[in-house]
Amino acid sequence: MADIARIIEVVEPEAKALGFDLVRVRLFGKTEVGDEEHTLQIMAERPETGQLVIADCAALSHRISDRIDALEEAGEVLIEDAYRLEVSSPGIDRPLTRLKDFANWTGHEARIELDDLLEGRKRFRGELLGLEGETISIADDGVTYAVPFGLIANAKLVLTDKLIAASRPIDASGVDVEEFDGADDIFEEQED
Repeated sequence: MADIARIIEVVEPEAKALGFDLVRVRLFGKTEVGDEEHTLQIMAERPETGQLVIADCAALSHRISDRIDALEEAGEVLIEDAYRLEVSSPGIDRPLTRLKDFANWTGHEARIELDDLLEGRKRFRGELLGLEGETISIADDGVTYAVPFGLIANAKLVLTDKLIAASRPIDASGVDVEEFDGADDIFEEQED
């Protein structure tokens, strides 16, 4: 199996060189012979916007591909089998992978899944109340839980109206937008 820590060591400087913060690196898929190939998923963001536009994804994808190819030419293979590289923005209902994510999204609803039981539970869903050191406070059904960051297996924001309202609009600078008059254009094309 691939060494995720080593993949992060390779990928993170490429993201930083473009001014991006790495949000998550995951390798999944291909559990048995004949399954589809692995996917190396890279999520990154611009620190000032919390997003990546398509051109950013393409630039980061090229840098990562070139770096991995260079390592393979030098004799280091990061992923043994065939894989697909997927580079994306974390999106609105983003994964929470770093302590700063929990601090930045205090007041919003999240789902947290743990590796081990905490107070008889592995899953929590509720409002993020804050962060103290490496402990996240979450209110689930009127009860406040103190969740150690080290126990978290998976966490992400829940898509709510409050989250949508709080999310920054997508930066469309540098994107060519063709004018579209809406439904009238569609119906005219269908009638011809």
